[in-house]
Amino acid sequence: MTSARAARFAASYALLRAAADVADHWVQTDHQAGTKGQHDHNGGQSSAAGRAACAAHVATYTATQALVLLAGSRLLGFRLRPGRVAVALALSAVTHYVADRREPLRRLADATGSGPFYRLTDHGMNGAYALDQAFHHAFETAAALIVSA
Repeated sequence: MTSARAARFAASYALLRAAADVADHWVQTDHQAGTKGQHDHNGGQSSAAGRAACAAHVATYTATQALVLLAGSRLLGFRLRPGRVAVALALSAVTHYVADRREPLRRLADATGSGPFYRLTDHGMNGAYALDQAFHHAFETAAALIVSA
């Protein structure tokens, strides 16, 4: 990896990560946060409402990442390839949707032996949230690698 590519990667990751935190904690509405994980098999919930809320959240999440990535790269003076940006944002969006529907991430945690941690809601910890964020960080890293190539 060249030093220019390494710098693009570091900047891209920082921009994607910062945008993700803003999108998840400031841009996302209370309705989206409370509804995006709903599934019909849970009493009084609606899978359709969950999918719609999650899709709306992911749309604003992806738009926030795109805006910050493009503005930040311009301010920092490095060029991004539009095709790579599209692929990176698509990867971030799809994996964010999957994790935020909650059931797939819970199943992954169960399959890898992390189910008890996923369900932890004690000692100042929320395992589901921590695993959700780790999942997002992993795919934002992959997205930054795609963008920086």
